Amino acid sequence: MHHRTVEELMSRNVVRARPDTPFKELVRLLEENDVTALPVVDELDRPMGVVSEADLLRKSADQTDPTGRTPMPHLEAWERAKAEGSRAEELMSAPAVCARPEWTVVEAARLMETQNVKRLPVVDDADRLLGIVSRSDLLRVFLRRDEALREEITGELLRRTLGLDPRDVTAQVRDGRVTLTGTVEYRSLVPVVEQLCRGVDGVVAVSGNLSYRKDDSRDASGDS
Repeated sequence: MHHRTVEELMSRNVVRARPDTPFKELVRLLEENDVTALPVVDELDRPMGVVSEADLLRKSADQTDPTGRTPMPHLEAWERAKAEGSRAEELMSAPAVCARPEWTVVEAARLMETQNVKRLPVVDDADRLLGIVSRSDLLRVFLRRDEALREEITGELLRRTLGLDPRDVTAQVRDGRVTLTGTVEYRSLVPVVEQLCRGVDGVVAVSGNLSYRKDDSRDASGDS
């Protein structure tokens, strides 16, 4: 199986900010380039942090509401510092959480989840910026055609990886949902087949009722 890599999905033409980029220029860059965040890079083009709309919006949220309808939000010290900042280095979230181009969709998605970020600058071995990958980029794998998914499951997974006869096990795909039918040699292969299918980029769900010829679970437990 071929997992899509960050390099295949990332945006390469990245709008950058410098540490001394002023607040209003950051707003202009976001607006003119229709993006929601910018990596902030040093003189060697290495990401130092990321400044997002949420970072900039703290300045508005920290202002007094003349109508008196909304209370002043409670800000931690670091949030207060950001709200009072005027340059990218004062406003950005740092350090930058970065990805490598060879990473798979799974690796990038897990890092986004654990670090609670929406995008990852992509860097080379010298930590220089190559691109940026976002949640929406990773979700593009779910736009793969059903026929492409079926061909990968049938040809790469079932036939080449597992050595199964295509006449024994078939896969139907509709809207990314895989339905498996057929018979495998051993009972222990059933969850293996299903799990590998779930790992194919673009698969939404796997269901079916695979049967088996031999129950090797009893042999493994030592029962006669």
